[in-house]
Amino acid sequence: MKKTLFLVFLGLALIASAYMAFIYYVPYSTGTRAGELIKISQKGVFFKTWEGEISQGISGAQIFSFSILDDDKEVIEKLNELQGKYVKIKYTERYKTFFIWGDSNYFVTEVVLEKSPHINNR
Repeated sequence: MKKTLFLVFLGLALIASAYMAFIYYVPYSTGTRAGELIKISQKGVFFKTWEGEISQGISGAQIFSFSILDDDKEVIEKLNELQGKYVKIKYTERYKTFFIWGDSNYFVTEVVLEKSPHINNR
């Protein structure tokens, strides 16, 4: 009986580990988006996650929400510096997310300051 119970728990642990590895290492899509960085914040009570938003339209009509993993310290610092400016971000979309990673399925991996197309440069 103990051996059967052990094998059941071992099987469940392996399935859960494989599921988490699949969600973390296999991206659904990758891409870039550009817009005005309107929000970057750390939120949560027990598990703090970094969340952000860029406005991709005039007057904030189209908002793109994203998360940043805690391991990406350089990206977090750069986003904090560039808040309110026009940026281009590279992201990875995952199939799902876990509450300890962030609210969004989109995870920013790189951020670059970009020239705004809304400013008339004469």
